[in-house]
Amino acid sequence: MAATTAGPADAARSAARRTAGPLDGLRLSTSGPDGPADALVAEHLRLLGAETIGPSDGGLTLSGAEFTDLTAHTAWGSDTLVDEVTVQAATGVMAVHGRRDGVPRGLAADYVTTATGLLTVQGLLAGLLAQARGAAVSRVEVGAERAALLTVSQYLAAAGAEEGEAAELAPGGPPFTSRDGVVFELETLDPGAWAAFWRALEAPEEAIRRGWRPFQFRYATACAPFPQALHDTVRANGWEHVRQAASASGAEVCRLHSLAERVAEQNGAAPWTLASYEAAYRTTTAATTGRPLAGFTVLEAGRRVQAPLAAHLLGLLGADVVRIEPPGGDPLRGMPPTCDGVSARWLALNRGKRAVELDIKSTAGRRDLLDLAAGSDVFLHNWAPGKAAQLGLDRPQLAAANPALVYAYTSGWVDRLPGAPMGTDFMVQARTGVGEAVRPADEPPAPSLMTLLDVLGGLLGTEAILAGLLLRERSGNGVRVDSSLLGAADILTAPARERIGCGQEPRRPAGFRRPLPTADGWVAPSDVCAAAASAYDLCELSTPDALELLHGHGLSAAAVTTDLAALPRDPRFTGSISRDPHGAPAVRDPWSFL
Repeated sequence: MAATTAGPADAARSAARRTAGPLDGLRLSTSGPDGPADALVAEHLRLLGAETIGPSDGGLTLSGAEFTDLTAHTAWGSDTLVDEVTVQAATGVMAVHGRRDGVPRGLAADYVTTATGLLTVQGLLAGLLAQARGAAVSRVEVGAERAALLTVSQYLAAAGAEEGEAAELAPGGPPFTSRDGVVFELETLDPGAWAAFWRALEAPEEAIRRGWRPFQFRYATACAPFPQALHDTVRANGWEHVRQAASASGAEVCRLHSLAERVAEQNGAAPWTLASYEAAYRTTTAATTGRPLAGFTVLEAGRRVQAPLAAHLLGLLGADVVRIEPPGGDPLRGMPPTCDGVSARWLALNRGKRAVELDIKSTAGRRDLLDLAAGSDVFLHNWAPGKAAQLGLDRPQLAAANPALVYAYTSGWVDRLPGAPMGTDFMVQARTGVGEAVRPADEPPAPSLMTLLDVLGGLLGTEAILAGLLLRERSGNGVRVDSSLLGAADILTAPARERIGCGQEPRRPAGFRRPLPTADGWVAPSDVCAAAASAYDLCELSTPDALELLHGHGLSAAAVTTDLAALPRDPRFTGSISRDPHGAPAVRDPWSFL
């Protein structure tokens, strides 16, 4: 959506102001029984300004102001995929989360439900934007099974690559435990810092050498089968010595914080912030056909998962996504395994984007980026803290080029936790109590090696950007939006932290969402049937026979997918997975607009 100026933009004098939310003036009506994520959806809609008024005829319905009624409906996948645990089992979430342990493991937190809720809020915001531009959208539908497939799309793409997985998939990985019992995560992106840290602890040189590659690849594989000698080395050293070694080497360590600690410091902040800026311009609207964001341009300067995934979702909604890459292109394009010569994991996040190579460290490169921003609706990045200002590419500079811009920053901490460690997925998990929330009471707390927060952070970033676009549409002002992995962690752990607030045990019971072994695989009973299903000995039955037995006794259960490469052929997901032009598996759009 282009902007036409009604006077000279003066970004230097524009001051951020607390404005009406993007949904102010809209009413939210709800109905029962609730869909899998309706409570989360309703909470976020209220945070964005909607007023709850009472029951509706079905789903969640937004009405009022200049919009026609828009209803959202969320649902589990089928008669056999009936809840969080069965969807986790069938879509490969259990398989990926369990790679460190060597057996499938269910996430004790409601991860699929959280993803479904964020996607549903996105769909509602996109539907309102489409209405504002003349489209007739009255209903948004999101299936939890497709939301779950989206969360494992990188792992699915790698499993379906023509050359097979390039890194070893075997049990093992952090966290580490010091001699005095402190459990912690280690993070560094520098092989030199990795080696220096372990040498300071007197680890064997061969273990240091062999450990770097699996540690580096754990983001891609959800496991890190490095030598046991590294764990043994840590157990021979006290926590204070470990901290000193990290400080001296440039690596970072973070002890696992509890949910109770997060409750004590959590200030109730929203998972994102929106700031509207006064500017003398007006937006132009035009009727749209096809996808809700058709005609919008998103300029993305992202790395790793969080920002690229957010931009990918905006592209699925119809936006034209222009990806800024360094001279020579993104080096991750060639990361194995590949499909048609392109990294399968990279395709999962970046297929369909247009690439522009710029050296943003040069004056000419920065000027070219500002020129691109002048014709864009969104600028999105997840650079390290302070880098945008250092480059002269922070919001004031880009607003001077385009006062109508939605400037979006997806970060690790959004400056809300002073002294926090590096803002990467596993460090944020460690610092916020996620390691406690995702494990049942009979397992020691441990962050998942599945990139839970990078994915949820990307989904949250998309939600924030769509809210910013809608606020711009309704206010006529440029907007800055900030989202973070911290916000994603707080959304995921909210139910467990609420249990603490009510004086209850935050962790789920022993064995919670742990699948049952069969003669040739695993089955996962639904949450409400788990206790009854555990009474049956299924070890000598094939998986189909075990399911027949459980179903025959009125118990819901699903087969656990352990080979993600088989998902495109799974009849439970017919129509949900396709192949992109490179031949990589691709999860189809999670929304349906009617």
